[in-house]
Amino acid sequence: MNQRAFFSVLLFFLPSLLAAQTVISLKIDGNINPVTAEFIHRGIESACHQKAECLVIELNTPGGLLKSTRVIVSDMLESPMPIVVFVAPGGAHAGSAGVFITLAANIAAMAPGTNIGAAHPVSLQGESDSIMNGKVTNDAAAFIRTIAEKRKRNAEWAEEAVRKSLSITANEALEKKVINLVAVNMQELLNRIDGQTVETATGTITLHTRNAHITSLEMGTEEKILDVLSDPNFAYILLLLGLYGMLFELYNPGAILPGIVGVISLILAFYSLHTLPVNFAGLALIIFGIILFLLEIKIVSHGLLTIGGIVALFLGSLMLIRADPTSPDIKISRTIIISATLVSTLFFLFILGFGLKAQRLKPVSGIDGLVGKTGESLEVLNPNGTIRVHGETWNATSISGKIEKGEKVQVVGIVGLQLRVEHIH
Repeated sequence: MNQRAFFSVLLFFLPSLLAAQTVISLKIDGNINPVTAEFIHRGIESACHQKAECLVIELNTPGGLLKSTRVIVSDMLESPMPIVVFVAPGGAHAGSAGVFITLAANIAAMAPGTNIGAAHPVSLQGESDSIMNGKVTNDAAAFIRTIAEKRKRNAEWAEEAVRKSLSITANEALEKKVINLVAVNMQELLNRIDGQTVETATGTITLHTRNAHITSLEMGTEEKILDVLSDPNFAYILLLLGLYGMLFELYNPGAILPGIVGVISLILAFYSLHTLPVNFAGLALIIFGIILFLLEIKIVSHGLLTIGGIVALFLGSLMLIRADPTSPDIKISRTIIISATLVSTLFFLFILGFGLKAQRLKPVSGIDGLVGKTGESLEVLNPNGTIRVHGETWNATSISGKIEKGEKVQVVGIVGLQLRVEHIH
Protein backbone atom coordinates (compact mmCIF):
# COMPACT_ATOMS: atom_id res chain seq x y z
CA MET A 1 0.00 0.00 0.00
CA ASN A 2 2.86 2.34 0.82
CA GLN A 3 4.53 1.51 -2.51
CA ARG A 4 1.34 2.39 -4.36
CA ALA A 5 1.09 5.71 -2.59
CA PHE A 6 4.75 6.46 -3.39
CA PHE A 7 4.35 5.69 -7.10
CA SER A 8 1.11 7.67 -7.25
CA VAL A 9 2.81 10.72 -5.79
CA LEU A 10 5.80 10.23 -8.11
CA LEU A 11 3.59 9.98 -11.20
CA PHE A 12 1.68 13.06 -10.06
CA PHE A 13 4.77 15.25 -9.68
CA LEU A 14 6.87 13.76 -12.51
CA PRO A 15 5.42 15.97 -15.30
CA SER A 16 6.10 19.14 -13.30
CA LEU A 17 9.62 17.99 -12.46
CA LEU A 18 10.37 17.33 -16.12
CA ALA A 19 8.80 20.61 -17.18
CA ALA A 20 10.98 22.46 -14.68
CA GLN A 21 14.15 21.25 -16.41
CA THR A 22 14.01 23.88 -19.12
CA VAL A 23 16.75 26.37 -19.93
CA ILE A 24 16.17 29.57 -21.89
CA SER A 25 19.04 30.51 -24.20
CA LEU A 26 19.66 33.72 -26.14
CA LYS A 27 22.56 34.91 -28.27
CA ILE A 28 24.22 38.31 -28.23
CA ASP A 29 26.53 38.65 -31.22
CA GLY A 30 27.47 42.28 -31.77
CA ASN A 31 27.60 45.64 -30.02
CA ILE A 32 25.78 46.29 -26.77
CA ASN A 33 23.06 48.90 -27.30
CA PRO A 34 19.55 49.75 -26.02
CA VAL A 35 18.04 47.00 -28.19
CA THR A 36 20.40 44.45 -26.65
CA ALA A 37 19.47 45.64 -23.16
CA GLU A 38 15.76 45.29 -23.93
CA PHE A 39 16.33 41.83 -25.46
CA ILE A 40 18.13 40.56 -22.34
CA HIS A 41 15.42 42.10 -20.13
CA ARG A 42 12.79 40.24 -22.17
CA GLY A 43 14.85 37.04 -21.85
CA ILE A 44 14.87 37.32 -18.04
CA GLU A 45 11.11 37.91 -17.99
CA SER A 46 10.52 34.98 -20.35
CA ALA A 47 12.68 32.66 -18.24
CA CYS A 48 10.80 33.68 -15.09
CA HIS A 49 7.42 33.25 -16.79
CA GLN A 50 8.33 29.75 -18.02
CA LYS A 51 9.86 28.88 -14.63
CA ALA A 52 13.08 27.82 -16.31
CA GLU A 53 16.09 26.52 -14.43
CA CYS A 54 18.21 29.42 -15.68
CA LEU A 55 18.83 31.86 -18.49
CA VAL A 56 21.97 31.29 -20.58
CA ILE A 57 23.37 34.27 -22.51
CA GLU A 58 25.73 33.14 -25.27
CA LEU A 59 27.96 36.20 -25.64
CA ASN A 60 30.26 37.49 -28.37
CA THR A 61 30.73 41.25 -28.31
CA PRO A 62 33.49 43.80 -28.91
CA GLY A 63 31.82 46.25 -26.51
CA GLY A 64 28.92 48.64 -26.30
CA LEU A 65 27.33 51.64 -24.67
CA LEU A 66 27.91 52.35 -20.99
CA LYS A 67 24.28 53.30 -20.37
CA SER A 68 23.00 50.07 -21.92
CA THR A 69 25.64 48.06 -20.05
CA ARG A 70 24.51 49.52 -16.73
CA VAL A 71 20.89 48.62 -17.55
CA ILE A 72 21.87 45.03 -18.37
CA VAL A 73 24.05 44.63 -15.27
CA SER A 74 21.30 46.05 -13.07
CA ASP A 75 18.77 43.58 -14.53
CA MET A 76 21.19 40.70 -13.98
CA LEU A 77 22.01 41.62 -10.37
CA GLU A 78 18.32 42.11 -9.52
CA SER A 79 17.11 39.03 -11.40
CA PRO A 80 15.27 36.29 -9.45
CA MET A 81 16.32 33.93 -12.27
CA PRO A 82 19.86 32.44 -12.25
CA ILE A 83 21.81 33.84 -15.19
CA VAL A 84 24.70 32.09 -16.91
CA VAL A 85 26.93 33.98 -19.37
CA PHE A 86 28.74 31.71 -21.82
CA VAL A 87 31.40 33.40 -23.99
CA ALA A 88 31.14 31.24 -27.09
CA PRO A 89 31.67 29.84 -29.68
CA GLY A 90 35.43 29.40 -30.15
CA GLY A 91 36.96 32.65 -31.37
CA ALA A 92 34.36 34.77 -29.55
CA HIS A 93 35.38 37.76 -27.43
CA ALA A 94 33.88 39.44 -24.39
CA GLY A 95 35.45 42.86 -24.75
CA SER A 96 34.76 46.14 -23.00
CA ALA A 97 31.04 46.01 -22.10
CA GLY A 98 31.21 42.23 -22.43
CA VAL A 99 33.56 42.07 -19.43
CA PHE A 100 31.02 43.85 -17.21
CA ILE A 101 28.20 41.56 -18.37
CA THR A 102 30.23 38.37 -17.94
CA LEU A 103 31.31 39.28 -14.41
CA ALA A 104 27.70 40.14 -13.46
CA ALA A 105 26.48 36.59 -14.21
CA ASN A 106 25.70 34.10 -11.44
CA ILE A 107 27.86 31.64 -13.36
CA ALA A 108 30.43 32.80 -15.93
CA ALA A 109 31.80 30.34 -18.47
CA MET A 110 33.93 30.48 -21.59
CA ALA A 111 34.56 28.16 -24.50
CA PRO A 112 38.11 27.15 -25.46
CA GLY A 113 39.70 29.61 -27.88
CA THR A 114 37.83 32.64 -26.52
CA ASN A 115 39.15 35.66 -24.63
CA ILE A 116 37.92 38.35 -22.28
CA GLY A 117 39.15 41.83 -21.34
CA ALA A 118 40.30 45.17 -22.74
CA ALA A 119 37.73 47.28 -20.92
CA HIS A 120 39.86 50.44 -20.76
CA PRO A 121 38.10 53.69 -21.78
CA VAL A 122 39.19 54.95 -25.19
CA SER A 123 38.99 58.60 -26.23
CA LEU A 124 39.09 60.24 -29.64
CA GLN A 125 39.08 63.73 -28.20
CA GLY A 126 42.81 64.13 -27.57
CA GLU A 127 44.96 64.90 -24.55
CA SER A 128 42.95 67.96 -23.59
CA ASP A 129 40.34 65.62 -22.12
CA SER A 130 42.80 63.75 -19.88
CA ILE A 131 41.09 64.94 -16.67
CA MET A 132 37.67 63.88 -17.90
CA ASN A 133 39.08 60.56 -19.13
CA GLY A 134 40.56 60.00 -15.68
CA LYS A 135 37.18 60.55 -14.06
CA VAL A 136 35.48 58.22 -16.52
CA THR A 137 38.15 55.54 -15.99
CA ASN A 138 37.80 55.76 -12.20
CA ASP A 139 34.02 55.50 -12.48
CA ALA A 140 34.26 52.45 -14.77
CA ALA A 141 36.85 50.84 -12.46
CA ALA A 142 34.63 51.32 -9.42
CA PHE A 143 31.64 49.95 -11.34
CA ILE A 144 33.39 46.76 -12.43
CA ARG A 145 34.98 46.22 -9.01
CA THR A 146 31.55 46.42 -7.41
CA ILE A 147 30.24 43.78 -9.81
CA ALA A 148 33.21 41.47 -9.20
CA GLU A 149 32.89 41.74 -5.41
CA LYS A 150 29.15 41.08 -5.62
CA ARG A 151 29.75 37.86 -7.56
CA LYS A 152 32.91 36.95 -5.57
CA ARG A 153 35.22 37.12 -8.58
CA ASN A 154 38.76 38.49 -8.99
CA ALA A 155 38.14 42.20 -8.34
CA GLU A 156 41.84 43.12 -8.76
CA TRP A 157 41.96 41.72 -12.29
CA ALA A 158 38.61 43.28 -13.13
CA GLU A 159 39.91 46.72 -12.16
CA GLU A 160 43.12 46.21 -14.14
CA ALA A 161 41.06 45.20 -17.18
CA VAL A 162 39.66 48.73 -17.05
CA ARG A 163 42.79 50.65 -16.08
CA LYS A 164 45.38 48.69 -18.10
CA SER A 165 43.22 47.24 -20.87
CA LEU A 166 44.18 43.66 -19.97
CA SER A 167 42.88 40.75 -22.01
CA ILE A 168 43.22 37.06 -21.11
CA THR A 169 42.31 33.66 -22.56
CA ALA A 170 39.63 31.31 -21.23
CA ASN A 171 42.14 29.16 -19.32
CA GLU A 172 43.82 32.22 -17.81
CA ALA A 173 40.43 33.58 -16.79
CA LEU A 174 39.69 30.29 -15.04
CA GLU A 175 43.04 30.33 -13.24
CA LYS A 176 42.54 33.92 -12.08
CA LYS A 177 39.00 33.12 -10.88
CA VAL A 178 37.45 35.57 -13.31
CA ILE A 179 35.08 32.85 -14.53
CA ASN A 180 33.71 29.64 -13.04
CA LEU A 181 34.47 27.11 -15.73
CA VAL A 182 35.52 26.36 -19.32
CA ALA A 183 33.07 24.29 -21.39
CA VAL A 184 33.30 23.05 -24.98
CA ASN A 185 29.62 23.52 -25.79
CA MET A 186 26.22 24.32 -24.30
CA GLN A 187 25.41 20.74 -23.33
CA GLU A 188 28.67 20.29 -21.43
CA LEU A 189 28.06 23.63 -19.72
CA LEU A 190 24.61 22.58 -18.51
CA ASN A 191 25.87 19.20 -17.30
CA ARG A 192 28.72 20.77 -15.34
CA ILE A 193 26.64 23.43 -13.58
CA ASP A 194 24.02 20.87 -12.56
CA GLY A 195 23.68 20.82 -8.79
CA GLN A 196 25.49 24.12 -8.24
CA THR A 197 23.96 26.62 -5.85
CA VAL A 198 23.72 30.30 -6.82
CA GLU A 199 22.60 33.42 -5.00
CA THR A 200 19.87 35.42 -6.78
CA ALA A 201 17.98 38.56 -5.77
CA THR A 202 15.27 36.42 -4.16
CA GLY A 203 17.45 33.83 -2.45
CA THR A 204 19.56 30.71 -2.97
CA ILE A 205 18.71 28.38 -5.85
CA THR A 206 20.14 24.98 -6.74
CA LEU A 207 20.37 24.34 -10.48
CA HIS A 208 19.02 21.18 -12.11
CA THR A 209 20.29 21.52 -15.65
CA ARG A 210 21.60 18.06 -16.59
CA ASN A 211 19.92 17.00 -19.84
CA ALA A 212 17.65 20.06 -19.60
CA HIS A 213 15.60 21.07 -22.62
CA ILE A 214 17.06 24.20 -24.25
CA THR A 215 14.58 26.76 -25.59
CA SER A 216 16.16 29.44 -27.80
CA LEU A 217 14.84 32.97 -27.62
CA GLU A 218 15.29 35.00 -30.82
CA MET A 219 15.10 38.71 -31.47
CA GLY A 220 11.82 39.81 -33.03
CA THR A 221 11.68 41.51 -36.42
CA GLU A 222 11.29 44.94 -34.80
CA GLU A 223 14.26 44.31 -32.50
CA LYS A 224 16.43 43.18 -35.42
CA ILE A 225 15.59 46.34 -37.39
CA LEU A 226 16.27 48.60 -34.40
CA ASP A 227 19.51 46.71 -33.74
CA VAL A 228 20.69 47.47 -37.28
CA LEU A 229 19.67 51.11 -36.90
CA SER A 230 21.79 51.34 -33.74
CA ASP A 231 24.93 50.63 -35.77
CA PRO A 232 26.98 53.89 -35.93
CA ASN A 233 28.04 53.19 -39.54
CA PHE A 234 24.42 52.80 -40.61
CA ALA A 235 23.41 55.92 -38.66
CA TYR A 236 26.17 57.91 -40.38
CA ILE A 237 25.12 56.77 -43.87
CA LEU A 238 21.46 57.56 -43.11
CA LEU A 239 22.44 61.05 -41.92
CA LEU A 240 24.30 61.83 -45.15
CA LEU A 241 21.53 60.34 -47.32
CA GLY A 242 18.97 62.46 -45.46
CA LEU A 243 20.96 65.66 -45.95
CA TYR A 244 21.60 64.92 -49.63
CA GLY A 245 17.95 64.08 -50.27
CA MET A 246 16.70 67.29 -48.67
CA LEU A 247 19.23 69.45 -50.52
CA PHE A 248 18.43 67.81 -53.85
CA GLU A 249 14.72 68.43 -53.26
CA LEU A 250 15.37 72.10 -52.41
CA TYR A 251 17.38 72.62 -55.60
CA ASN A 252 14.88 70.64 -57.71
CA PRO A 253 11.42 71.40 -56.30
CA GLY A 254 8.84 68.86 -57.38
CA ALA A 255 11.23 65.92 -57.69
CA ILE A 256 9.36 64.42 -54.68
CA LEU A 257 11.32 61.13 -54.40
CA PRO A 258 14.57 62.71 -53.10
CA GLY A 259 12.56 64.65 -50.53
CA ILE A 260 10.72 61.54 -49.33
CA VAL A 261 13.94 59.53 -49.10
CA GLY A 262 15.67 62.45 -47.36
CA VAL A 263 13.00 62.90 -44.69
CA ILE A 264 12.74 59.16 -43.94
CA SER A 265 16.53 58.84 -43.78
CA LEU A 266 16.86 61.83 -41.45
CA ILE A 267 14.17 60.50 -39.09
CA LEU A 268 15.86 57.10 -38.95
CA ALA A 269 19.25 58.78 -38.52
CA PHE A 270 17.96 60.84 -35.59
CA TYR A 271 16.65 57.67 -33.96
CA SER A 272 20.01 55.95 -34.47
CA LEU A 273 21.97 58.92 -33.17
CA HIS A 274 19.65 59.14 -30.16
CA THR A 275 20.84 55.68 -29.09
CA LEU A 276 24.52 56.58 -29.61
CA PRO A 277 26.89 58.94 -27.74
CA VAL A 278 26.76 61.76 -30.30
CA ASN A 279 29.22 64.65 -30.33
CA PHE A 280 27.19 67.63 -31.54
CA ALA A 281 30.36 69.49 -32.55
CA GLY A 282 31.01 66.68 -35.03
CA LEU A 283 27.43 66.90 -36.33
CA ALA A 284 27.79 70.68 -36.77
CA LEU A 285 31.05 70.21 -38.70
CA ILE A 286 29.38 67.72 -41.08
CA ILE A 287 26.55 70.14 -41.84
CA PHE A 288 29.02 73.03 -42.22
CA GLY A 289 31.14 70.96 -44.62
CA ILE A 290 28.12 70.28 -46.85
CA ILE A 291 27.23 74.00 -46.80
CA LEU A 292 30.77 74.83 -47.97
CA PHE A 293 30.39 72.37 -50.87
CA LEU A 294 27.18 74.16 -51.90
CA LEU A 295 28.82 77.58 -51.69
CA GLU A 296 31.68 76.35 -53.91
CA ILE A 297 29.11 75.78 -56.67
CA LYS A 298 27.84 79.36 -56.47
CA ILE A 299 30.97 81.29 -55.42
CA VAL A 300 34.33 81.36 -57.17
CA SER A 301 36.79 80.58 -54.35
CA HIS A 302 39.52 78.86 -56.41
CA GLY A 303 39.03 75.64 -54.41
CA LEU A 304 39.27 77.12 -50.90
CA LEU A 305 35.64 76.33 -50.06
CA THR A 306 36.08 72.79 -51.37
CA ILE A 307 39.14 72.20 -49.20
CA GLY A 308 37.30 73.62 -46.20
CA GLY A 309 34.31 71.38 -46.92
CA ILE A 310 36.47 68.26 -47.16
CA VAL A 311 38.29 69.05 -43.90
CA ALA A 312 35.04 69.89 -42.03
CA LEU A 313 33.22 66.78 -43.28
CA PHE A 314 36.15 64.48 -42.50
CA LEU A 315 36.84 65.85 -39.01
CA GLY A 316 33.12 66.02 -38.20
CA SER A 317 32.73 62.36 -39.21
CA LEU A 318 35.62 61.33 -36.94
CA MET A 319 34.15 63.28 -34.03
CA LEU A 320 30.49 62.34 -34.56
CA ILE A 321 30.49 59.42 -32.10
CA ARG A 322 31.98 60.17 -28.67
CA ALA A 323 34.16 57.60 -26.94
CA ASP A 324 32.43 55.61 -24.21
CA PRO A 325 34.16 53.77 -21.32
CA THR A 326 32.76 50.44 -22.48
CA SER A 327 32.52 51.17 -26.19
CA PRO A 328 35.88 51.78 -27.87
CA ASP A 329 34.50 49.86 -30.85
CA ILE A 330 31.33 51.97 -31.10
CA LYS A 331 32.67 54.22 -33.80
CA ILE A 332 32.35 54.88 -37.51
CA SER A 333 34.60 52.88 -39.79
CA ARG A 334 37.48 54.94 -41.19
CA THR A 335 36.91 53.29 -44.58
CA ILE A 336 33.30 54.48 -44.62
CA ILE A 337 34.33 58.00 -43.53
CA ILE A 338 36.96 58.32 -46.27
CA SER A 339 34.60 56.88 -48.90
CA ALA A 340 31.75 59.18 -47.84
CA THR A 341 34.03 62.23 -47.95
CA LEU A 342 35.22 61.41 -51.47
CA VAL A 343 31.71 60.62 -52.73
CA SER A 344 30.34 63.83 -51.18
CA THR A 345 33.08 65.89 -52.83
CA LEU A 346 32.41 64.36 -56.23
CA PHE A 347 28.64 64.63 -55.77
CA PHE A 348 28.58 68.33 -54.95
CA LEU A 349 31.37 69.52 -57.25
CA PHE A 350 30.56 67.50 -60.33
CA ILE A 351 27.09 65.95 -60.35
CA LEU A 352 25.15 68.65 -58.51
CA GLY A 353 27.48 71.40 -59.76
CA PHE A 354 27.04 70.49 -63.42
CA GLY A 355 23.29 70.18 -62.89
CA LEU A 356 23.00 73.69 -61.47
CA LYS A 357 25.25 75.13 -64.18
CA ALA A 358 23.15 73.46 -66.85
CA GLN A 359 20.06 75.17 -65.45
CA ARG A 360 21.76 78.54 -65.96
CA LEU A 361 22.80 77.88 -69.60
CA LYS A 362 20.92 79.54 -72.42
CA PRO A 363 18.41 77.25 -74.20
CA VAL A 364 19.86 75.60 -77.30
CA SER A 365 16.68 73.99 -78.64
CA GLY A 366 13.01 74.86 -79.08
CA ILE A 367 11.65 78.33 -79.71
CA ASP A 368 13.75 79.87 -76.89
CA GLY A 369 16.87 78.57 -78.62
CA LEU A 370 16.30 80.97 -81.54
CA VAL A 371 17.30 84.04 -79.52
CA GLY A 372 20.72 85.22 -80.70
CA LYS A 373 20.56 83.25 -83.96
CA THR A 374 21.00 84.89 -87.37
CA GLY A 375 18.74 84.56 -90.37
CA GLU A 376 17.76 86.18 -93.70
CA SER A 377 14.78 88.37 -94.54
CA LEU A 378 12.52 86.83 -97.21
CA GLU A 379 10.80 90.15 -97.89
CA VAL A 380 10.99 93.75 -96.88
CA LEU A 381 10.42 94.18 -93.11
CA ASN A 382 8.68 97.52 -92.63
CA PRO A 383 8.44 96.62 -89.83
CA ASN A 384 6.66 93.24 -90.31
CA GLY A 385 7.48 90.47 -92.70
CA THR A 386 8.95 86.97 -92.88
CA ILE A 387 12.46 85.65 -92.34
CA ARG A 388 14.26 82.30 -92.57
CA VAL A 389 16.10 81.00 -89.47
CA HIS A 390 17.56 77.45 -89.26
CA GLY A 391 15.79 76.60 -92.48
CA GLU A 392 12.39 77.57 -91.04
CA THR A 393 10.15 80.48 -92.04
CA TRP A 394 9.02 82.78 -89.24
CA ASN A 395 6.94 85.92 -88.95
CA ALA A 396 9.17 88.72 -87.70
CA THR A 397 9.06 92.38 -86.66
CA SER A 398 12.03 94.67 -87.14
CA ILE A 399 13.02 96.80 -84.16
CA SER A 400 15.83 98.60 -86.06
CA GLY A 401 13.84 100.21 -88.87
CA LYS A 402 13.20 99.04 -92.41
CA ILE A 403 15.11 95.94 -93.54
CA GLU A 404 15.40 95.06 -97.22
CA LYS A 405 14.79 91.64 -98.68
CA GLY A 406 17.82 89.31 -98.50
CA GLU A 407 19.58 91.15 -95.67
CA LYS A 408 21.00 89.40 -92.61
CA VAL A 409 19.07 89.77 -89.38
CA GLN A 410 19.55 88.61 -85.78
CA VAL A 411 16.79 87.36 -83.47
CA VAL A 412 16.76 89.41 -80.26
CA GLY A 413 13.45 88.36 -78.74
CA ILE A 414 10.22 86.42 -79.07
CA VAL A 415 6.66 87.51 -78.35
CA GLY A 416 4.24 84.65 -78.79
CA LEU A 417 5.17 83.21 -82.20
CA GLN A 418 6.44 86.56 -83.53
CA LEU A 419 10.24 87.03 -83.65
CA ARG A 420 11.84 90.37 -82.83
CA VAL A 421 14.83 91.01 -85.10
CA GLU A 422 17.37 93.68 -85.90
CA HIS A 423 19.54 94.41 -88.94
CA ILE A 424 23.12 93.09 -88.91
CA HIS A 425 25.48 95.68 -90.34
